[in-house]
Amino acid sequence: RQRIQAFVEFLVQEPRSFDIYHAQDCIGANALLELRHQGQIPHFVRTVHHVEAFQSSYLLDCQAKSIHKPDLCLCVSDRWQRVLKAAYDIDAPRVINGVNLQRFSPHCSGDETTLKQRYGITGHPLYLTVGGIEPRKNSIRLLEAFALVLAAHPQARLIIAGGATLFDYQSYRDRFFATAKDLSIRPHQLILPGVVPAADLPALYRCVDAFCFPSHTEGWGLVVMEAIASGLPVVVSEQPPFTEFLAPDQAFWAAPDSPDAIAQAMIQAAAPNSHEYVQRSREILPNYSWQQSAQIHEEWYFQLVRRASGQALTEH
Repeated sequence: RQRIQAFVEFLVQEPRSFDIYHAQDCIGANALLELRHQGQIPHFVRTVHHVEAFQSSYLLDCQAKSIHKPDLCLCVSDRWQRVLKAAYDIDAPRVINGVNLQRFSPHCSGDETTLKQRYGITGHPLYLTVGGIEPRKNSIRLLEAFALVLAAHPQARLIIAGGATLFDYQSYRDRFFATAKDLSIRPHQLILPGVVPAADLPALYRCVDAFCFPSHTEGWGLVVMEAIASGLPVVVSEQPPFTEFLAPDQAFWAAPDSPDAIAQAMIQAAAPNSHEYVQRSREILPNYSWQQSAQIHEEWYFQLVRRASGQALTEH
């Protein structure tokens, strides 16, 4: 409630007005809903990246309103398009994410050595995941898989970047660190840089040998696209949305509930022949640009404005 109110108070003070207001999460959408109710904004759009399995009735209601109440609801994958239709009876148009190939590339900038020193990154092979420690990222299963990788590659390192979230995952984090202790994973083997500055992220991808993302619940997996653009082999869950944009020979696939399968995929991703997967995965990059994404969004924005204008004329 406090975060929703903070959004409302900030936007009320915004001197500019816009034709379209667009929320990317349920908190922002509920703030825009309140502003529309107050007559402060004309209408708003929500993109649903994924649907959370909240335990709190308040959060479930918050999420439901953020899906049902916008003037237009968009989504980023076929999987969530089907979920929105089946669970909410919402026909959500599909939009795409993009990746900036000028920002994310395999070409070293010279910052990589400094970044390794700053975060204490040593060893080989180096595995990276981005998104912090939380249930839907499947962090504990990834940790268990990493312990199996260490048995074969004692110098391996797992880097988990990120961690900022609006939700309280402290109990899951406690289980994660208890698991690390039980598995005898040492601090220098598990590197937790926290929230990495946006300027450092491209170089961080280039510091490692493979990217691991055996997520349970994902909207699209934008960081997977960034890793591919950075020239990394990727380990992903063998399920949507990853199966929507990656072919069987473009990634190393794993059942997300199987540490053995994840570990096997991680070892394969760090093998010398993984560059063949990298080359094939890069074939998808021209299909996902922010320019294409903006054009698709613009079309839906114009449709919404025209529809709203038509309704206003009818009412008068």
